Amino acid sequence: MASAAVGSLLLLGDPRVSSAQGTSGAEARTVPVAAGAISGVVSDREGAPVDGAMVSAIGASMTFAVTDRTGRFLLASLAPGPYVVRAHQQGFVSPPGRMVQVRSSVTTALAVPLRRSSESHPVLAAGIGGASAAPAQPADDTVVGEEGPVDRQNEPTETEWRLRHARRGILKDATFPHSFVADEEPGALDGFGPAVDFLGRAVGSPARFATNFFADTPFSGQVNLLTTGSFDAPDQLFSANNASRGIAYVDVGAPVGEGADWTVRGALTQADITSWMLAGSYVTRMPARHRYDVGLSYSTQRYDGGNPLALRDVADGSRNVGTVHGFDTFAVTPVLTVTYGARYAQYDFLERRAVVSPRVEITAMPDDGLRVSAAVSRRAHAPGAEEFLPPGDTGIWLPPQRTFSSLEPGQPFQAERTTQIAVAIERDIADSTISFRAFRQRVDDQLVTLFGADMPGQPSAKLGHYVVGNVGDVGAAGCTAMFSTSVAGRVQGSVAYSVANASLSPADDLNYLILLAPSAMRASPERIHDVSTTIQADVPETSTRVLVLYRVSNGFAQPAARAGAPGAERSGLDSRFDVQVRQSLPFLDFTSAKWEMLVAVRNFFRETSVEGSVYDELLAIRPPTRIVGGVTLHF
Repeated sequence: MASAAVGSLLLLGDPRVSSAQGTSGAEARTVPVAAGAISGVVSDREGAPVDGAMVSAIGASMTFAVTDRTGRFLLASLAPGPYVVRAHQQGFVSPPGRMVQVRSSVTTALAVPLRRSSESHPVLAAGIGGASAAPAQPADDTVVGEEGPVDRQNEPTETEWRLRHARRGILKDATFPHSFVADEEPGALDGFGPAVDFLGRAVGSPARFATNFFADTPFSGQVNLLTTGSFDAPDQLFSANNASRGIAYVDVGAPVGEGADWTVRGALTQADITSWMLAGSYVTRMPARHRYDVGLSYSTQRYDGGNPLALRDVADGSRNVGTVHGFDTFAVTPVLTVTYGARYAQYDFLERRAVVSPRVEITAMPDDGLRVSAAVSRRAHAPGAEEFLPPGDTGIWLPPQRTFSSLEPGQPFQAERTTQIAVAIERDIADSTISFRAFRQRVDDQLVTLFGADMPGQPSAKLGHYVVGNVGDVGAAGCTAMFSTSVAGRVQGSVAYSVANASLSPADDLNYLILLAPSAMRASPERIHDVSTTIQADVPETSTRVLVLYRVSNGFAQPAARAGAPGAERSGLDSRFDVQVRQSLPFLDFTSAKWEMLVAVRNFFRETSVEGSVYDELLAIRPPTRIVGGVTLHF
C-alpha cells in the first residue's frame, strides 16, 4: 500500500521491483533509485504565464502538479524513465503530450505552450432541415446587438438555437400550459418555441457539464492487452493452448483539485476460469500534514472447467474476495512522521471470512539522506490470496487465473497471521544507498503451497492448479544488509544479503505434506541465508527498459522427487527469477498516446511483503514458470 510505505525503510526502490519479487522476511528488498524531476513553465502563445494549469506525467508512475502565478510547476520524486507530460487548463486547447526522459538525480526543464480556445479556427456547422446556419458569436462573454452589449451567458446554446429555428412540422399548432415552461418570456408560446426552450434548459446544462468534465479533466492511465501461460517443461511452452488466456486491463486516474489523486483499475479474463477484478483508490499528495490513502477492491473467480480437484472445494463454482483499506501518514514534525491504518478483507471461502491487517510505523529523518524507522504490524494472508489481491502500483496485474484446493481433503481454509516488529536505518551517499534492517516475527498457521501434487486417492493436479494448507507455527528473527546504486543514470542495481534464524512447530494431520514435500517439515531450528540481486536498465536510444530479479536461498522446500525420497529432512539451494522487457513502439503513437510491448517471464509465486513470513516464498514448492506478453497503451 502506497501510504504505508511512505518514509519506510521496508519498501525500498522502484515499485516495479517490489511488485515482482518473492516474499521473505529474510530476503533482500528492492532497489532504492535516486529519483529525478521535471520542472518547467506553462505559458500562452504570447508568453504570459498560465496560473492554475494542471500538469500530468505518466510513465513508471503517475503524478500531477498545479502551476503557480508565474506558470511554474515541479513534478518531483519521479523514478527514472520515459514520461508523457501534458498540461490542461480550462479555456485553453491542450497540446499533444511531450515525451520526457527523466534521469536519476536530474531535474529536466520543460516549456509547455497552451493555445487559448478563442484562437481556434471557426467551424461552419450545417443547418438542420434546411435551417440557416447559426449566427457567429465573438469569443468573449458579450455580443454587440442593436440595443447594445448582451450577456452571452444567457444566450441559447447552439443546439437550442437550431431547434428554435428548425422547420416546424405537425406540432406547429400545439400549445403548452404556462406552468410547463420555465422562465417563459412574453410571446414565447409561438408553436414549438416553449418546448424547445424547456428542453434546452433541461438537457443543455448536463450536456455542457459532461462535455466540460471530460474535456477539462486531465485523465491519464493505460490499457493492457495481454496473454499469459504457464509451463513446467519446454514442450509445454510451445503447446497449442498454453497462451490461450487473454487479459484486458485498464488503469485510469486523474487529480482531485490540487492535493489528491484518484485511480480506478480493472482487469478481465475469460477461459476455463472466468474472472474479473476492480479496484479504486484515493491518495492525497505530499507535502501535507496528513497523507491519506484509502481504497477498495473486489475480485471474483468462476471455474467452468472439468478438473475434479479444482471443483472439490468450490461450493457453487465461484469464489469472491473484497477488501477495504485506509492509511494515514501524519507529519508530526518536519522530521518525524507516523503511518497508521489497516486493511480489512472478506474471503467467502475461508472458515473465518473476515481478516484484518493493522500496521503502525514511525519514521524519523534527523538529517538529509538519513532515515530511521520502527514498525509493528499484524498481517493476515489467506490461502490463494495471490489470485485476488491487486499488485503494487506498477505491477503486472493478472486477474484470477489459477485454481486451488485444500491440501487435506475436507480441511477448511485458514488464513496465515504474521505478527512482526522491525527497525531499519537507511543512508543515502551520492547516487548510492546503504540500509540495514532487523526484525522479529511470530507466524500462526504458516501456509504451504504445492504445484503439480499427485495425492493418493485424489484427482491429479493440472498445471494451473495448486494445493494449499497450513504447516504449523513459526518463530523467526533476522536481519538484512543492502547496497544499491545507480550507474550513469541508465543502470540501477542492488545486492542484498539476509540471514534469519527460524523455527517451525509442525501442525497435526500433515500426512499428505510428509509424502509430497518432506523438506517443508522443519523439525529443528535452522538458519536461512538469502542473496538477492536486482538490475534495471534503461536504453533511451531504443526506448527499451529491462528489469531482472534473481534470488538464491538455501531455504526453498523441494518436492519429494527432487529431495530424493520420502523422509528427506533438508531443504535445498534453489532460485527464483523475474525478467521483464518493455519496448516502446513509436510507430504506433498518435496524439499523446504511447504504445509499448511487454514480455515477462517469472517463477516467483508471491509479491514482496516485508510484513510477511520468512517462509512465504520458501514454502511455495515448484511453482511453474509464467510468461506474459502483449502491448500497453499509455495515455
